[in-house]
Amino acid sequence: MTDLDGTWADESDWTAFDETVEGEEGGAPPMPVLAVVGRPNVGKSTLVNRIIGRREAVVQDVPGVTRDRVAYDALWNGRKFTVVDTGGWEPDAVGMMAAVAAQAELAMATADAILFVVDATVGATTNDEAAVKLLRRSKRPVLLVANKVDDERLVAEVASLWSLGLGEPIPVSGLHGRGSGDMLDAILKALPETPRETFEAVRGGPRRVALVGRPNVGKSSLLNRLSGENRSVVHDVAGTTVDPVDSLVELDDEVWRFVDTAGLRKRVNFASGAEYYASLRTKAAIESAEVAIVLLDASEPISEQDLRVLTMVVDSGRACVLAFNKWDLVDEDRRHAMVRELERGLVRVPWAERVNVSALTGRSVRKLAPALRTALKSWDTRVPTGRLNSWLNDLIAATPPPVRSGKQPKVLFATQASTRPPTFVLFTTGFLEAGYRRFIERKLREEFDFAGSPVRISVRVREKRQKK
Repeated sequence: MTDLDGTWADESDWTAFDETVEGEEGGAPPMPVLAVVGRPNVGKSTLVNRIIGRREAVVQDVPGVTRDRVAYDALWNGRKFTVVDTGGWEPDAVGMMAAVAAQAELAMATADAILFVVDATVGATTNDEAAVKLLRRSKRPVLLVANKVDDERLVAEVASLWSLGLGEPIPVSGLHGRGSGDMLDAILKALPETPRETFEAVRGGPRRVALVGRPNVGKSSLLNRLSGENRSVVHDVAGTTVDPVDSLVELDDEVWRFVDTAGLRKRVNFASGAEYYASLRTKAAIESAEVAIVLLDASEPISEQDLRVLTMVVDSGRACVLAFNKWDLVDEDRRHAMVRELERGLVRVPWAERVNVSALTGRSVRKLAPALRTALKSWDTRVPTGRLNSWLNDLIAATPPPVRSGKQPKVLFATQASTRPPTFVLFTTGFLEAGYRRFIERKLREEFDFAGSPVRISVRVREKRQKK
């Protein structure tokens, strides 16, 4: 291979950047589902973290932190199963808590076994007794767990829970892990080998989509609209979603895995309590996704929070689709104002795909699938090295790099180091100005059509070799 100036390039300079092709993921067998239910603040999420062996569920010492049905993968004694964390169930809940209770009831109805959690320090309450009546109607295996048994003094109190009529209570401490091994053994006995309801596995796994945005822009409403069910709790109160909620959604004859995330209100460093952990989960959801749908409220001006979310997505290197929600509230004057806002506020992502939708009315939500496919195709695009260097040679001949310190740097050759996102490395004899790198990126997009995907350009300056 020759350099752009006709000299031979050192093959060792660019072979290290060849992409490692990852094998396709095989379809995983279906796993039985365990639903963890109970009234608020009995330690369900702490217990879920103990079962799955990692801190994923958001935990705080206040009731009502968990609101949606959130699924996690668990493994014990060589058997895999799915754990569904739920919000606190109460018989007479109103407002948002009624929606949380409805999600818990749905989890009970679709699970293969149920883990009913009671606070051993309080004992059985009237709400616990009401929940037992509901559990008996579900006709599922039910395990009674007495949580918060942190020392021997509370073991005697556990015996009083026999009165609930669910069999022998299992004393555990979700915080310290006391009795968790016996509980997990009992869970495996209660769970069937295969789930009652199975779904056909998608070869290679569905593409992962993160729904992100500031609080109250309609992320959960959009997920419910796409999935055709009340998968996430929706309420006018900002910050309703705390844990990432994922759903398999069939959109335009293709199955996608959508993840509804908590709204990002503050910088992670300045958030506290459940909001801090929710921000961490949102960041992790973006990192594990392949493409992010950034939801913006079309009826309001673009805010600093919106720009912060966009920055997080761009820095993560994920493909990006901008969805302007609440388009049913946009009038002609607002459309004119948006043109000016987009020119100023979205200067970092002029390449992102844009779709105007309304989660309330369903307007244009089906247009999201083509935009997602376009963005992911760009994200996976690889440009052959020969074609890349031929194009770059013509570009530099027409517009050479600016002179720096009295010398004009030469671009010796280029290679695409990786995809996801497309990353290009330019080997040069001198430093390239940031403006010239942006110029190359813009021309790359025009030539090879990287719509919806970030493009990264790195410059490696070759040092002069000493003459022997």
